[in-house]
Formats: sequence, structure tokens, C-alpha cells
Amino acid sequence: MIKKARFDNPTLPYLLLAPQLLITLLFFIYPAFEAVRQAFFLSDPYGAFAKFVGLDNFLVLLGSADFWASLWRSIVLGSATAFLAMSSGLLLAVLVLRLAVGRKLAQSLLLWPYALAPAVSGVLWLFLFHPTYGALGYLVTQMGIDWNPVLKGSHAMLLVIMASSWKQISYNFVFFLSALQAVPASVLEAASLDGAGPIKRFWIITFPLLSPTIFFLATMNMVYALFDTFGTIHATTEGGPGGATKTLVYKVYTDGFVAQDLGMSAAESVVLMFMTILLTWVQFSRFEKKVSYGAK
Repeated sequence: MIKKARFDNPTLPYLLLAPQLLITLLFFIYPAFEAVRQAFFLSDPYGAFAKFVGLDNFLVLLGSADFWASLWRSIVLGSATAFLAMSSGLLLAVLVLRLAVGRKLAQSLLLWPYALAPAVSGVLWLFLFHPTYGALGYLVTQMGIDWNPVLKGSHAMLLVIMASSWKQISYNFVFFLSALQAVPASVLEAASLDGAGPIKRFWIITFPLLSPTIFFLATMNMVYALFDTFGTIHATTEGGPGGATKTLVYKVYTDGFVAQDLGMSAAESVVLMFMTILLTWVQFSRFEKKVSYGAK
């Protein structure tokens, strides 16, 4: 029998929710509303003048080749980062569970990268892979590869993807490790007695049972790649070279804080917000049906 919580004071639940609701209103709802409002105005950098222009900012934005290029870079960065971070996190979780000695130490070490800020992660990877003074960058050039993320756009994007993925691996590792530990050992043992090898047991039994975790992490990793990679990009490439790593979230920054075009920056942030909402809706409406939550 499930016991329900009862409050003698009817106002107590609202008082307990008030701090979180206040934070949500101040730092999430109000900024989103202000961005939508400002997207319909043409403002000066100091906020002293604002002219209502309707949908002009959005029309100019949709007609800009730079916007579509930054949108494509965001899709590439998001897809690659989500795939690499999730696959690496799953692989590490499987390997850690197979450790007979030092499992706790390995778990602790693999959690440390998540404590770093995205900007710190970007600086670290730039320092390692810089073509002039980077230790790993030097090794790559010694292998005959003309590696230069400072001058080559494709190399710079690859560097951002690696740094962003490395930062997110720990997050995925924790969830995959918990999900793998929840897989019934009796089912795996029965499959082993039937002659199924480790690889077949993983793909036939374990991987389908991980589908709820994979579905959740796919959504969270895409949101991370669209928004939280700003610090990594700013610390490593600043959107360069030649705008090769200027994603949509970084374009919001350059147009708003560098070019001082507040209306256009607000319109871009609204597009990014609705793109994230659309992506989340598609994932829940289309892919959640294929997720197996076990016996019902």
C-alpha cells in the first residue's frame, strides 16, 4: 500500500516550492520572455532606443547564409558530440564493471572531468593539441599529419568536438554504470547457459534494457551540445578560424555582445530555443515508443 504525504498546514507545500519557483521565474521564464520580446525590436546597444520592427529580425535572419551555416555547424557538433560522449561513456561503464580490483578508484577518476568547466576543458585540449607547443599536437605532426586547428577549420571543429565529448563522458558514464548494474544477473546467466557469448549477451539482452537510459541521455547530450559548448568554443577557437566553429549559440554571443545587434541576437536565441523544444518533442513523440521499459 502506497502512503501519501499529508500536510497539516495547507500552505506548507507552496512555501516549500516557492524558492524553486522563484529561481525558475527569475532565471528561466523571465529571460526567455525578455528574449522573445526583444526579438521584435530594433534596439541600440545601451537600451535607450527601441523600435518595434515586427518579424523583420527573423526575416533577415532566415535570409542570412551565415545563420544557415552556423545552424549546420550546430547540428554537426551536436550529433558528433552526443555520439562520441555516449558511446565512450557506455564503453567505459562496461569495462569498469569487468574490473575485479580497483573499481571504486576507476569510478572516481572517471568522474573528475565532469567537475571541470567547459572553458577549462577547452583550454586543456587546446594546450595538448596546439600545433606549436602542444605535446599531443607535436606527436600528431610527427606521424605525418598536417595538424593545425589554429588555421584549418575542419581541424578546429574536430578539436571542439573532442573537447566537448571528453567533458560529457563522465555524465554518461554515471548513468550507464547505474543502468548496467540494474540488468538482472539471472537473465545473463541463463543466456550464458544457452551458449550466448559476451558480445551476443550484450547486444541481445543488455543493450535493449538500456534503451530508457539511452533515450534520456540522447536528449540531454543534444541540449548540452547546443548550449553548454559555448565555453569550450570560446576558450579554444573563438568561433574561428574563419567562422568554422561559430555555432548558433556562439553566433548569439557575437551578434549580441560583439556586434551589439541586440534584436538579431534575441531572434537567434529564440530560434535556438524553439529548435531545442522541437528536437525534444520529436525525440519524445517518435523515439520514446521504441524504448523498452521492461515488463509491464
